[in-house]
Amino acid sequence: MQFLHTLDGLLEHIKTVENQTIELTREGQLRIIRFIEKQGLTLDDETLEAMQYQDIIAQQLGATIEAIENAQTHLDSFLQAFNKDDSLSTQSLEKMQGKLTSALERAKEKHLAFGGKIQHQDDDGIEFF
Repeated sequence: MQFLHTLDGLLEHIKTVENQTIELTREGQLRIIRFIEKQGLTLDDETLEAMQYQDIIAQQLGATIEAIENAQTHLDSFLQAFNKDDSLSTQSLEKMQGKLTSALERAKEKHLAFGGKIQHQDDDGIEFF
């Protein structure tokens, strides 16, 4: 089961990188806002929308992190079952497959909730939940 431990480590690394990316996005946005305030600038609608995209990026990364954490929880349950009983591990693997499939579907739904706003569309701007 070393493969599954390696997979868990990879997922943990991805979460770390995504959390760092969220923080960089937020810090970059704060610096831009401070610059705008210092200069007394007024932003047009297109620039404001571009800044809102930064929030969408952070939300998408957060949703991915949530999906990874969900997968890791189920992976951990499987590993514990596998170490105790082979027949139980088979049942656990089937349960994990179903739960991971559900987690994937939830992640896709969250992505689709924002997906239409990422495309270049002629609409009235960004909508949030």
